[in-house]
Formats: sequence, structure tokens, C-alpha cells
Amino acid sequence: MEEKILYKITVKGRVQGVGFRYSTLREARRLGISGFVRNMPDGSVYIEAEASEEVLKIFIKWCEQGPGFVSSVHASVYPPAGYTGFYINH
Repeated sequence: MEEKILYKITVKGRVQGVGFRYSTLREARRLGISGFVRNMPDGSVYIEAEASEEVLKIFIKWCEQGPGFVSSVHASVYPPAGYTGFYINH
């Protein structure tokens, strides 16, 4: 089993009010990713996603094409936080 890592991801563009969080929830669960997604006051979406690096690279590609209009995706790597499940954080 591959070691898990944590990506802290910021998605910018027209990504609020277009179902981005709910689509992210479905995709993360489909890929077996743990963590959360939430809207930010500046109009971006923030995601903490924990899985193997291989799975997270697939997820980043999905984020770049996600619902709405994505102008940028920035991900930073951190040690795993031990998330269980994936949820929307309000």
C-alpha cells in the first residue's frame, strides 16, 4: 500500500455557486480520498485531500477541469493528517 500524503489545494475562478463542492465530494469519494472541501470568503474553494500521490495527481487533474470556470489550481504537499472520509466543511 502506498504511503498517504496530504495536498492542501486552492482552486480559483468561478467555482462557487456552480456545484463545485458537491462535485468534489463525489469525485473524492470515488477515488477513495479523505479530507474536506469548503468555500472561501475570497470566492475560491479550499480542499484538503489525503491519499497516495498517484491518486492525488488524478484528483488535481479533475480539479483543473471541474464544474464552473477554473482559472488556477495550487497544491502544496504536507504530511498526512489522518482524515477518515471526505466531507463538505461549511
